[in-house]
Amino acid sequence: MTTQLPSLDAPVGVRIERDALGEVAVPADRPWGAQTQRALAHFAISTERWPQEFIAALARVKRAAARAHRAGGTLPATLASAIESVADEIAHGAHPDAFPLSVWQTGSGTQTNMNMNEVLARLAAERLGAEARVHPNDDVNRGQSSNDVIPTALHVALAVAISRGVEPALHALATALRAREQAFRTVVKIGRTHLQDAVPMTLGQAFGGWASQVERARRALVPALADLMPLPIGGTAVGTGLNAPPGFGVAVARELADDCGLPFEAATDRFALIGAHDPVVAAHGALAAAAVSLLRIANDVRLLASGPDAGLGELRLPANEPGSSIMPGKVNPTQAEALAMACVQVIGNNTTVAMAGAGGMLELNVYKPLLAHAALQSARLVADASHSFTVHCVAGIEADLPRIAAHVARSRMLATALAPHIGYDATARIVHRAIAAGATLREAALAEGVSGADFDRWVDPAAMAGIGAG
Repeated sequence: MTTQLPSLDAPVGVRIERDALGEVAVPADRPWGAQTQRALAHFAISTERWPQEFIAALARVKRAAARAHRAGGTLPATLASAIESVADEIAHGAHPDAFPLSVWQTGSGTQTNMNMNEVLARLAAERLGAEARVHPNDDVNRGQSSNDVIPTALHVALAVAISRGVEPALHALATALRAREQAFRTVVKIGRTHLQDAVPMTLGQAFGGWASQVERARRALVPALADLMPLPIGGTAVGTGLNAPPGFGVAVARELADDCGLPFEAATDRFALIGAHDPVVAAHGALAAAAVSLLRIANDVRLLASGPDAGLGELRLPANEPGSSIMPGKVNPTQAEALAMACVQVIGNNTTVAMAGAGGMLELNVYKPLLAHAALQSARLVADASHSFTVHCVAGIEADLPRIAAHVARSRMLATALAPHIGYDATARIVHRAIAAGATLREAALAEGVSGADFDRWVDPAAMAGIGAG
């Protein structure tokens, strides 16, 4: 008896596919097989689909496996080449509608592994001719298990995302912040601690501090990226390598290294990378640390740009779009807000990844789809939000020099420079006198017996900021 299982879309005719449980009616215009169709029915959960980066990485793994089989003589060369050809197309974005499954499926990712196997088998058979038969398990999945293929693809996808997306984006942001540091190196402003006035500094020093944070976050990705290089491929079900040809994992890792330009290698202990996913947890921890720094920077920028009339108003941000549907002329710190929201999502994902990483039991971690979803989303968010913030905000930030100068002139915390000369208590009396009388700091100092010449020599905001007079 044929099992009729619904697809996500209305079918245009059906064909009968078979798996170990029997026959399944599959929409005739879809390239997948029975197991994918069953998964569409049994895991119709929410709207989250596997990230495109992961699907591309999974196709890369299948292509590398086919090449290894062809080189080792464990698959006929024509069959392996057909699988390679289709996998190459998918790795470059072809057939995107062939991978419709939800992230919320079995924890090993078996349904998505079989989705890829079925699509590759059917399309490869079409390449080989009408009489060709390509089996999704025996041919495409030969020497593999979902348990080693899915984490291998996750390592590949996350490593590519970090090396080609996150690292360049953070580098560009740090470079833009350094450029602003130089542009504002002589602009003296009031520093603030506890959201209260503090001693003077330069606006350039503020930007330099932010740049150092971003650079540190980028450096922290280097060891995390290195830990993603060992791959569990060849470990099959639990790490022993059962049913994999000798040297298969080494050959696949070598193919992936050549393909991606990254030093992937076969893991020496594949049990650890199938039963647990500590390298993914660590890599995400580095992404979360970057998000913490970026969130702090975004909040500082929008606070310094607050106003323009009733806030600090020391920074002028690019007016990229109208800020309000009701208040004409309003411009909001939209890029800082977008970056902040992306960072909060990444920080939240860190809890998800930690829980998922800790959720493995015995020889298999069964949170692989969730790890892929959260980790790759975080990499994408850090990269994209950093790039947007760099291009549409940081590069165009200007300083409101009159506003900054006025804040410096009014600040009573300039009195800190008097303390080495007249003592802490006498300086405190001057500050309190200025506050009580509504006087300037200079006026209060003169009333307390400090000479005008001494005050002008001691209280030099530029010197206090470390850049000398003038």
